[in-house]
Amino acid sequence: MTQSPFSPGVTAGRLDDAALRENFSDLHPALDAHEALVAADRCYFCHDAPCVTACPTDIDIPLFIRQIATGTPDAAAKTILSQNIMGGMCARVCPTETLCEEVCVREVAEGKPVLIGQLQRYATDHLQGQGIHPFSRAAVTGKTVAVVGAGPAGLSCAHRLAVLGHDVTVFDAQPKPGGLNEYGIAAYKTPEGFAQAEVDWLMQVGGITLTHDTALGTDVTLEHLSAQYDAVFLGMGLGGVNALGVEGGDKAGVLDAVDFIADLRQAGDLTALPVGRDVVVIGGGMTAVDAAVQSKLLGALNVTLAYRRGRDRMNASVFEQDLAASKGVRIMTHVVPKAVHGNGSVREIEFEYVNDDMSGTGQTVRVAADQVLRAIGQTLEGDGLPALERGKIAVTGAGRTSVDGVWAGGDCATGGDDLTVTAVAEGRDAAMDIHEALTGGAQ
Repeated sequence: MTQSPFSPGVTAGRLDDAALRENFSDLHPALDAHEALVAADRCYFCHDAPCVTACPTDIDIPLFIRQIATGTPDAAAKTILSQNIMGGMCARVCPTETLCEEVCVREVAEGKPVLIGQLQRYATDHLQGQGIHPFSRAAVTGKTVAVVGAGPAGLSCAHRLAVLGHDVTVFDAQPKPGGLNEYGIAAYKTPEGFAQAEVDWLMQVGGITLTHDTALGTDVTLEHLSAQYDAVFLGMGLGGVNALGVEGGDKAGVLDAVDFIADLRQAGDLTALPVGRDVVVIGGGMTAVDAAVQSKLLGALNVTLAYRRGRDRMNASVFEQDLAASKGVRIMTHVVPKAVHGNGSVREIEFEYVNDDMSGTGQTVRVAADQVLRAIGQTLEGDGLPALERGKIAVTGAGRTSVDGVWAGGDCATGGDDLTVTAVAEGRDAAMDIHEALTGGAQ
C-alpha cells in the first residue's frame, strides 16, 4: 500500500509510480531540430570566443554551433567529441551556467546566453543515437596500459589511448562502468540509462577491456600493475566519506549521501526505495543538492539542506541552489552539527549557529530528522599509492605522479576541481602524455 508523505519514519512508497516517473523525468528535455537551429542562430561565432577559454576541455564551441546552424549536427558532434569523448554526459551535468554560458557575450549583454549545453547535447545525441562512432584506432603499438577506475577520467584516458593504438585494460571496483556518471549523479539529470549507453558507445572504438569488481589495494596492487603493464593511470575517484564527528553520529538513519544516490540510481523500482519523512542533508556541494532534491522527489515531506557557511560559499552553483529551493528544499546556512539525538535511530539533529569565521555563537537549533545524509566531502582510500598532497595523489604536468610510469587524474588527484568535465580533460591529457612517454611522440 502506498504510504503518505506524512507517514513517520523511513519508508518506501510515499508516492505512486506515476508521480515518481514525472518527478524523475529529464530535467532539461532535449531540443528538437527546429529549436536547435533557432538556438544556434543566436551565436555570434566569436573570434577568440570566451566560452572556449571557459571550457575545461577546450571544445571549439563557435565551430560546433556553426555546424549545427548549417545542418551538419554529426560534424558538430565530432568537433565536440574530439576534445571531450563524454560530451553527451557533460552536456547534461556540466554546470554550464558557471562555465561557458556565464562568459557568453549574449549573457554579458542580454542576460540570456546561447544554450551551449543543450546544443552540445543535441549534436552528441544525434550522432550517438545512430550508433556511429566517429573515431578509429591507429596501428596497434604493442604497448599496454592499465587504467584504474571506469569513471570519466579513466574512460576518457582509455579511449584516447585506444585511438592512439595502445591496448588498455580498465579495472573498476563496481559491477558497472561509469563511476559517478552511473552511481553518483541525480537520476533526473541522466534518465533512461544514458550513462551505460554512453559507455557502450565509447567502447565501440575497440582496444579496451573492462574488468569489474576489482578494487585497487584489495584485488590488485599498484606494484602488480606496474610490473604487468607499460603504464598505469589512476582514476578511481574518492571512495571514503568524511565522518560527521559528533555525538550520536552513528545512529540508525545517518547515511552517506553518495550511498543514498547510488542506491537510487540502481533501483529498478523507485516505489520500493525508502526515504524519511524528515530528511536533513549536511553539506553544500553538488552531492548535497542532488541528495536533497531527490529526497523531496521521492516523497519526503520536509527536506533541509544544512551548510556551515553562507550560500555564496556553497560549491553548488546558484542554479542548483535555486533548483533545490524550487522543489521545496529548505536551505539553512551558518550552522554546524553538534549532536544527533534519538533512541537508537535518529529523531533530531542539533545544530549550532556560527559566524563567518566559523566561531560558534552558542545558539543552537534542533531539526526533526528520521534520515540524515552526510555530504561533507570524500576521502581517498587505498595503500601503496604514489605520494599524496592534501589527501589526494600529487600530480605534476599532465598527471604524472611520484612513481615512474604512473599517472593520475580526476577526483583522486590534485589536478583540478571536482567536475565531470575536468576529469575528462585530465584523463585525455594524461593519455597524450602516456602516449608520448611510450612512443617518443610517434603518432
